[in-house]
Amino acid sequence: MSAAESPMVVADRVWKSFGHLDVLKGVSLEVGRGEVLCLIGPSGSGKSTFLRCVNHLEIVNAGRLYVDGDLIGYRERGDKLYEMSAKDAARQRRDIGMVFQHFNLFPHRTALENIIEAPTQVKKQKKSEAIERARHLLDRVGLADKTDTYPAQLSGGQQQRVAIARALAMDPKLMLFDEPTSALDPELVGEVLGVMRELAESGMTMIVVTHEMGFAREVADQLAFMDDGVVVERGDPRATLANPQQERTRAFLSKLL
Repeated sequence: MSAAESPMVVADRVWKSFGHLDVLKGVSLEVGRGEVLCLIGPSGSGKSTFLRCVNHLEIVNAGRLYVDGDLIGYRERGDKLYEMSAKDAARQRRDIGMVFQHFNLFPHRTALENIIEAPTQVKKQKKSEAIERARHLLDRVGLADKTDTYPAQLSGGQQQRVAIARALAMDPKLMLFDEPTSALDPELVGEVLGVMRELAESGMTMIVVTHEMGFAREVADQLAFMDDGVVVERGDPRATLANPQQERTRAFLSKLL
């Protein structure tokens, strides 16, 4: 299988525990290049923890995670795994964009300054190039007129769109979204989902933890329902939402749809 044909993300029996609590219990998933996977499920089911493992913000206890063919967070020697240095893990993380529930913007920096921070500091990009790219990205997310605006002067939806632009400034091969609209007022949700829809249409590989079933139905290539640390059901979003095969999935969706 050529690199272009291989999946962008492969999770192989991933386990994650916090002390005696098993949060992920052997999760196996694949996400093809240019595909959108939406993860749904109740709070505490392991969705966000799985995302953080993909980005090596959490260390997996067993199993393997690959992004673009690279083992995440570890080096393999023989049949043993050795955790990467923080520096090497950070280098891997540069290629994986992550958008959090609560924006995480620097409050003392303008929208433009937030976006150029990582490219200039981490990638050592020329400031003039980073600024030009940041202006293009702000235009792409519909905020061309907000370059010099501070986060406190922006609505939640605008802050989240700046956060998306900031992640895109690193030219990631994979974008992770952890409930990106759950902290927003209902009328602001659409503007963020619109940017994400455009990203999906442009061919960006995405894993999205969400409660927005309409977005999952329209935009996702596959839908996975997680509960209690396992993938209970996975399949075509429209078919799964219309006719879930597992009782646990049916019970969850009956409360939402």
